[in-house]
Amino acid sequence: MDIRRQVGLNVQRIRRTRGWSQEELAFESGLHRTYISGIERGARNPTITVLKELADALGVPPSTLLEPDGAPAAEGAG
Repeated sequence: MDIRRQVGLNVQRIRRTRGWSQEELAFESGLHRTYISGIERGARNPTITVLKELADALGVPPSTLLEPDGAPAAEGAG
């Protein structure tokens, strides 16, 4: 799967788990709601800085946004 699509699916999944709208995530992360939408659709190619802002707002490590199928990274992987 395309990494942009994977990041978008992970952001969307975590956001929905929190019960947040895109607007709430935008407020918490300091990003615009339409930008959040573009990320979730895989239409945007967020920078590492944006991934950090999203991860901080969602309360997860940035690596979680990159994981396939939302699976947490195995310890010692890499």
